[in-house]
Order: sequence, then C-alpha cells, then structure tokens
Amino acid sequence: MSQDTPANVSPLAGTLPTLAMLVDVPRLVSSYFTDVPDYSAPEQRVEFGTSGHRGSSFKNTFNQWHVLAISQAICDYRKWKGINGPLFLGVDTHALSVPASFSALEVLAANDVDVMLAEHDEYTPTPAVSHAIITYNRERTTGFADGIIITPSHNPPDNGGFKYNPPHGGPADANVTGWVQARANEFLKNALKGVKRISFEQALRATTTHRHDFLNAYISDLGNVLDMSAIRSANISMGVDPLGGAGVHYWRAIAEHYDLNLTIVNEVVDPTFRFMTLDWDGQIRMDPSSPYAMRSLIGLKDRFDIAFACDTDHDRHGIVTRSTGLLPPNHYLCAAIFYLFQHRPKWSEDAAVGKTVVSSRMIDFVAAKIGRKLYEVPVGFKWFVDGLLDGSLGFCGEESAGASFSRRDGTVWTTDKDGMIPALLSAEITARMGRDPGEIYRKLASEFGDPVYDRIEAPATAQQKRMLAQLSPQRVHSDGLAGEKIQSILTQAPGNGASIGGLKVIAESGWFAARPSGTENVYKIYAESFHGKEHLGRIQTEAQAIVTAALDAPE
Repeated sequence: MSQDTPANVSPLAGTLPTLAMLVDVPRLVSSYFTDVPDYSAPEQRVEFGTSGHRGSSFKNTFNQWHVLAISQAICDYRKWKGINGPLFLGVDTHALSVPASFSALEVLAANDVDVMLAEHDEYTPTPAVSHAIITYNRERTTGFADGIIITPSHNPPDNGGFKYNPPHGGPADANVTGWVQARANEFLKNALKGVKRISFEQALRATTTHRHDFLNAYISDLGNVLDMSAIRSANISMGVDPLGGAGVHYWRAIAEHYDLNLTIVNEVVDPTFRFMTLDWDGQIRMDPSSPYAMRSLIGLKDRFDIAFACDTDHDRHGIVTRSTGLLPPNHYLCAAIFYLFQHRPKWSEDAAVGKTVVSSRMIDFVAAKIGRKLYEVPVGFKWFVDGLLDGSLGFCGEESAGASFSRRDGTVWTTDKDGMIPALLSAEITARMGRDPGEIYRKLASEFGDPVYDRIEAPATAQQKRMLAQLSPQRVHSDGLAGEKIQSILTQAPGNGASIGGLKVIAESGWFAARPSGTENVYKIYAESFHGKEHLGRIQTEAQAIVTAALDAPE
C-alpha cells in the first residue's frame, strides 16, 4: 500500500529540485510534435477523467494527435448540438499547453469555429474561461458560447491536459466527455482521417479567430462576488504565490484595480517549475494544498496578515494564515461556509451548501449550525454546475481545494472551480471578522470536535476497480467500523442520488470512502476520525478489509 502520510514521505519533500530532476522542455515539446500514439495500446488512447484528458508526450499519452483528434471531436459535438457561438480558449503555463493550443486552433479554424484567444497571448485561468462563457451566454436563447481549457491542473511539468466546458460554463458531464472520447479515439484509430486542419498561420489570420480580454473582464467583475472595499479599507496585507501559473499576471492587475495591499512573492513563469519545492513523493507538483509544495509561502506567513496560492490553472486555492500556517482544504471550506452564509444577505434563504462525498463531515455540522441544507454529491465539480447556475447552491467545495460560490446578489459567478475568489475571500474574512480563517476554524472545532483526515491508496486490479465502482451496499457484511456500529453504507450520493463510483461507510465518530483510481491500479481510501490519529489508522486498516471482503463476496 502506498500512502501520502509521513511514513512514506520522500526525504526530498519540501526541498528544491536538483537540475537533474527538471523536465527537458525541448525534448518534451519535440515528442509532442513527432511521436504518434499506438491505438492498440489502451493507455495511449484518449481518456477523459474528472478533469479532462491528461498525459505526457514522453509516454505517448498527450501529443499532437490526441489534441487534433479531441479538437475535431469537439467541433463535431458542437455541430450535433447546434452550439454555434464563440469558443473561449484558455491556456496555462505547462510546457505542452501552448503547443497544444496551436494544434487546437488549426482544427477549430478549419471547422469555421469562432475562437476567442486571450489578448496579448496571455495565459488564462480556468475560472476566467468559465466566467467568460457565463457572461456571454447570460440571457441568450441562441448562439451559445462554450470553451476549451488546455491544462493538466497541478500535475507535474511533463504533463499536458485538455478540458471542454459546454455552454453552462462548467466541466462537461460524462455523457459529453464519453461522446467526445469515443469520437476522438475513432480519429486516432483511423490515422486522423476526417480531421480538418489548416496551418497555424492561416488559422491566426482566419476571420473566425478573435481576441478577448479575459483578464480585465474577470478582474473588473470581482467586486460583484467579493467585498473588495472591506479588504482595501482594512489594509489587509496579503501575499500571493501564483506558483508560476496562468493567473501570474492577474494578481498585480487585481491589486492595482482595487488598490489592495497585495504582494506577489513570485512572478516567475518557467515551464520546468524549478522554483517549486518538491511534493510529498519527491515530484514537482503545483499543489497549493500540499505543505511540501507550499513550503516557501508557509515560510512567509508572519510577513502577511493572510497569504495564498493557486495551482497552475488557478482553479484550486491554498490559504496560509498567521494563526495556523497552511490550512487543510477541509478546514478552510468550513470557515468559508460559516462566514459566507452569514455575510451575503442577498443570497436566497434556500441556497444550500454543496460538498462532495469525500469532504469533511465538519461541513455537515457547520451547515446545520447556520441553518442551511447540505447537498452532497459524488466526486467531480460537474455535479455542482446546475445548482451554481440557478442559485440553489450558494457555495460548493471539494476536499481537494476546489470551490466556487455565488455573486453577492446570489446569481452565478462561475460554474467551474475558481481558486482566486476563495483566496481573496480569506482576506475579506480577516478584514470583516477581525480573525483569520484559521482562528475561525479553531472556534468551530472547539464546538464540534477536531477531526483528522487523510487519503491513502491500496492496490487493485482492473477487474477489482470495475467491481468497486459498481458495488452494492448488500455486498458489505461488516456491521462495525473501528469499534463503532456502522450507521449507513452508501453507493449513491445523498444529494442527487448519483452513483459515487465506489463505497462510503459511516459510523458515529468516523467514516471512509473507497473509489477506484481512473489512471492507476489502485483504489483511494478517504477517511476521517473525530477520535484522533490512532482511530483514523484503525478506520483505514478496517476499510481495506471491508473493501476486500466486499469484492470477494459471492454475487
């Protein structure tokens, strides 16, 4: 079993990478353009996970053929669905992202798609694309816009990624990604026969290629989702590390537009990400919720009232407070929920709190304390899209530090994760409460208990992963978990009844959830205990025994 707990942390975690660890960018980009995926190898086909298709050109899992095939499949999907408005194209700072954007534009232009590229070829955060789609489509009945975001999120520097956001502005659901994936793989199978393409120079000159000011459109609207005047008048000192990501030039513009006391501690864009301290496993990973990747910013915590960072496409946040240091994502979600629903008087009294099934149970207690309904869904931000669109969900968050919330008037801001507004919200909370989010969480923990939370991995064959994803509660025969009676066994999310693609087992003082990995021969165990680390360890050990017994049980 491998796990990201102290016992298995690399001795290099939290240190800067050596030169030998840095990705060879010229070779990576050359591989993107020259190598061809082998369709007979399943791992080299297009596969959409919860955050699009991801891979590396070194492994033939993300290269030009993949991008050309996916782009044509999206063009075909748009035509099938009658989506004929502009397509907003966002690009992050990974080495493979700009080359992939060139390939995508060649196909989009050949298919006469109106493409909106960032002015000055600016990098574009995921939330800026979602914001652009929603802003364009507001009150329209025809000619809807959609978007593509070329990013592998916080993944290592040799990775590339490709996400599609339909007209609702959020992540595409499984029906859409399944269709696009199947279509793209047909193109791969047939050596790209049927893929329309023109040269990049022709595509740039095409009458369908336009420029859009993502940066100023997003920044000028921030005052409608956050109380920027409260942050400014309190003169909250803020530090931000963009981690070399797509929002790197947004932060100075935000500071200037709203006259904030905001310091950008690192403005370097370098596709090797050599300025990142290594993550728990010794890999370079731009994860703003990792204490190892965030070591540099944590070291500056006493220099600022509040500090924060975002991952490479700026759809995840990490919050560093003077009182606590780096807040675990679940802790910050609780503090944000507690604050927002008491400081947004124009939000509907019926607006609910959205969480994923693997997020902390503390969120349940906080929602009950503030008198709000809890809406619990499977893993994946796509499950929050409809509720964010219609305002029935005021705040949505997931344990991996992804969140978004409504505008101050209760209407939709974004339907995809937005790392920037939770980051700035931490300053608003500090300004208006006179306490930072870490102090607010400590107060909540003194009332409800202070749970410990962790995620580990256990080996599983491909067949076991398939079985786990389709498990029924009846296959679990255990009636106890870590010394307590099992209260409920879930394979469907309580909020929307959708399959969680695994299992969640709940007792009075703790719970675990088990889900198969989409990319590796392991399954993930998320667990939480209100009785400390030793009890958490018992839950994790018994979770593996319960899952193994359920998989081995007769039909």
